Amino acid sequence: MGQTLTEKILDNHLVDGELTPGEEIGIEIDQVLTQDTTGTLVWLQFEALDLDDVQTDLAAQYCDHQTYQFDFKNTDDHRFLRSAAGTFGAHFSRPGNGICHNVHKENFAAPGKTMLGSDSHTPTPGGLGELAIGAGGLDVAVAMGGGAYYIDMPEVVSVRLEGALPEWATAKDVILELLRRLSVKGGVGKVLEYTGPGVETLTVPERTTITNMGTELGATTSIFPSDHQTRDYLERLGRDDDFVEIGPDEDAEYDDEIVVDLADLEPLIATPSMPDSVVPVSDVAGTTVDQVMIGSCTNGGYEDILPAAKMLDGRTIEKKTEMIVAPGSKKASEMLARQGWTAELMAAGVNFSESTCGACIGIGHVPASDSVSLRTFNRNFEGRSGLEDDSVYLCSPEVAAAAAIKGEIIDPRTLAEELDDLEAPGVELPETYIESSDADLIAPDEAVDDELIKGPNIADVPLKDPLETAVGGEALLKMGDNVTTDHILPATQDVLMYRSNIPKLSEFTLSRIDETFSQRALEADGGVLVAGENYGQGSSREHAALCPMYLGIETVLAQSFARIHKANLFNFGIVPLEIDEDTYERIEQGDDIEIVDNAADAVRSGQEKFTIRVNGDWDASGHLDASEREREILAAGGKLSHTKMQHDEGGAAPADD
Repeated sequence: MGQTLTEKILDNHLVDGELTPGEEIGIEIDQVLTQDTTGTLVWLQFEALDLDDVQTDLAAQYCDHQTYQFDFKNTDDHRFLRSAAGTFGAHFSRPGNGICHNVHKENFAAPGKTMLGSDSHTPTPGGLGELAIGAGGLDVAVAMGGGAYYIDMPEVVSVRLEGALPEWATAKDVILELLRRLSVKGGVGKVLEYTGPGVETLTVPERTTITNMGTELGATTSIFPSDHQTRDYLERLGRDDDFVEIGPDEDAEYDDEIVVDLADLEPLIATPSMPDSVVPVSDVAGTTVDQVMIGSCTNGGYEDILPAAKMLDGRTIEKKTEMIVAPGSKKASEMLARQGWTAELMAAGVNFSESTCGACIGIGHVPASDSVSLRTFNRNFEGRSGLEDDSVYLCSPEVAAAAAIKGEIIDPRTLAEELDDLEAPGVELPETYIESSDADLIAPDEAVDDELIKGPNIADVPLKDPLETAVGGEALLKMGDNVTTDHILPATQDVLMYRSNIPKLSEFTLSRIDETFSQRALEADGGVLVAGENYGQGSSREHAALCPMYLGIETVLAQSFARIHKANLFNFGIVPLEIDEDTYERIEQGDDIEIVDNAADAVRSGQEKFTIRVNGDWDASGHLDASEREREILAAGGKLSHTKMQHDEGGAAPADD
């Protein structure tokens, strides 16, 4: 039997386990990526593991979230990250150079490689045939030190693309269609591998839009084959040598198949406040739009902004609507400028932003109260824009530009009928991507630092003691379904500046749900969290597990967990127990929760079923789904404690197996 593309790459990097769905495997990592809001902790953990230098083929540190440097704490973080990259041997991308995924795609992503990144949208290079997976920062630190990355072997699902996109339908509509069908939980435990004749009609930038936003499905990663489109894109970048043709065998067998006829797609839009709340644009046409934003790692490339520029050429945006363009990289900005499109957009009334994640996480361009914002981003979780009661829609650049012209949501096909000279812009790649200055990308052999520089806000990484016999406490907070890491630990400007200072950062834990939580947790000397389905979806930020651990949380009871967050709970010594719906409904906030079993012994012994006693009155069951390796980590108090313990005993620090 032949292999899927996913199986081929995994098999080529396999160091432990077998490629059987659900079984734990360990794989070798070729490249690692981290950004400034997760990177500080990655490098502090790398230092705490007593590692000397990067062992992967390539490591890259990007500064893209806190680009505006509102506070010296942000700037100190960037200086520390530059010093860490120089000290340990990583590439360093300076603030303003662009969003990590866009810059990495332009410079380093390559077919057939594996990559681990401390950002949930790390799967973006899957559009070039690279198997890229988002993970918590501690997993990235261990992989960067030469250790294997462990994950349950996902199911491999074929997303078979037929036909070709019609005018005004885009790659963004492909992924929105999948979100409409599958929901934000539809990809959990799966790799989405794109196959079929429709694949060859999509350029690499279109493919990376799809793989980037596959994260919103909960997928482990998404990947396209490396073919003539990949070669063409790499040649235009001047990176011909990185091309390798790789795809599935003709007789490859998949765990499931989803068929999408590209010819049937139309302009779609995700309505507030979930990426899977998708409808045809025509369903919400006429909605007044106050703000339009084109950018982010999903649709911030030159190829994404150019169609909007063409649509606005010779026109102006509606006077009651503001429009901002935030290119995904400085290269994209420079190309638009050199070709005159920046001037045309400015003449149309567009405001340009620096190349940054910024507005996507609520830093800058926060919408006005009681307003509608149309964005080409990947997430519209409630409050993520920086306004708690926001109304954010997600769409393609074409739909965004049409709304800016009209001042309201409108199907661009309808606008084209109203304006005789408006043609579908299509996708246009430049003959060659300009060789812009590489001054903002510092290679390891150009490093300006050879020792760590820590500002006053950069604190040590806290360690947890080994798991105790008795686990439990007050149910400090009961939450619903789809609680995101943005809810657990916000990423707004006032919070992000403390990402390197866990004691201070922990004060914001779950503040978007209950402002009193952190103080109550400290006063209670710890406790238990209770949640519904898909707890911890969204960003890979390990701080969403680390801060609850610092506050004394010992276990999370949830109906189900998002993949990365569950791994982060293991990494920081918090017991993740799955409960059924009846148990969830019966538990009330304030209840006294006790894990009856000897937790330390039960975890180590491989016990799966745990008895949960509530108020001493009634019992329920919790299920621990964990490998032997994960149980060892949990019992030790987390991955950092476990790895240091192995190192102290004479083992290899990064191995963790």
